[in-house]
Amino acid sequence: MLFSANVILGIPENVNFTGFNLYSMKIFRFLVIIVLVALVFNACKKSNEFVVSGKITHAEDRTIYLEELLVSGTKPVDSMKIGSNGEFKFKGETSLPTYYLLKFDVGKHITLLIDSAEQINVEADFANFSYEYNVEGSSGSKLVKDLATHLNRTIEKLDSLRSLNDMYVGNPDYENLKAQWDEEYSQVVQEQVDYSTKFVMDNPFSMASVLALYQTFDNRQSFVINDLQTMRVAASALNSIYPNSGHVKALYANTLQILKNEENRKMQRFIQENGQNSPEIILPDPNGKEIALSSLQGKLVLLHFWAAEDRASRVLNPALVEAYQKYKNKGFEIYQVSLDNNRIEWVDAIDQDNLGWINVGDMKGCAQAVQTYNIQTVPYNYLLDKDGVVIAQNLKGPGLDRALSKILN
Repeated sequence: MLFSANVILGIPENVNFTGFNLYSMKIFRFLVIIVLVALVFNACKKSNEFVVSGKITHAEDRTIYLEELLVSGTKPVDSMKIGSNGEFKFKGETSLPTYYLLKFDVGKHITLLIDSAEQINVEADFANFSYEYNVEGSSGSKLVKDLATHLNRTIEKLDSLRSLNDMYVGNPDYENLKAQWDEEYSQVVQEQVDYSTKFVMDNPFSMASVLALYQTFDNRQSFVINDLQTMRVAASALNSIYPNSGHVKALYANTLQILKNEENRKMQRFIQENGQNSPEIILPDPNGKEIALSSLQGKLVLLHFWAAEDRASRVLNPALVEAYQKYKNKGFEIYQVSLDNNRIEWVDAIDQDNLGWINVGDMKGCAQAVQTYNIQTVPYNYLLDKDGVVIAQNLKGPGLDRALSKILN
């Protein structure tokens, strides 16, 4: 079984992945059930002791080890020498699903996903220990085996295609054959991507999904890790149930970092496509008066995209009100673009949240502005200097206050 498990961990406490996703409301609807599932899981209390036992044929006098798989490295749990009957038995304790390695000192190992109180039985032959084994009594470990089996089949197919390529180099028909093999290679890789993605979406509350996200073949090609939507689902679901798991913290922090990197790439693309100056927006306010973004040049402007129906947008509004009151007399203005379709809800939200700055929206989702500024989730914003140049993005809470204070004080 080949997994890339050396993920670096850490998690900020103020991260929130529950923003209003404009292109995937399916994910939003999925996330609303997470709290309910978490309550069910937390209500189930059981013994922390687990047992791993079994029989490994043709392994007489060999030492077998049980090690906990940490974020970086492993921690020894126990070891024993296998007798003539091939049997072994380990006991341990865990309060939540945890990764363990059952291994020999000759590079053979399998990964188990052990939960508290599980009585696990493993049977295998020493020669094919890593690939052909049977595991019972652990649903998580069975999922891990499914992942390993599918990945190994993928690797075998890719190795076969690489061998054919090497074998026929120099053949008169090599270019045609290579084109065919390249297409087959891409299809095999895509099938693995689809499988791993579906696995995570089918098992979002299983710790096995973390391994699915970080599967690689030959320690080079990542299959799912660049799929942000899948990562966000797994990070949110697992964090709601296992917030103290080091591996979950790793996934959460890694997802956050990838999202930040994507935002930076988006900013660079935005600048390359539109130049330094922000593209024009002309939209009507609640009274029907059209207001141009460019009319605010000479002021420091927060171009803020939101939706009255989006809870995350509403939660952020008080911080915007505080910042506006603090800096409006120092040349700060907010140009807030609504992505709503319901005018009554929009106007009511403006009144209820005391949004005393410029509010605009066409009540059709502001599609042109959304496309121009590559808005995929709300709330989202850009900070424009007095010349209309984009100087920062997605500033919220303390981050917004620090930026405004640095410029205006």
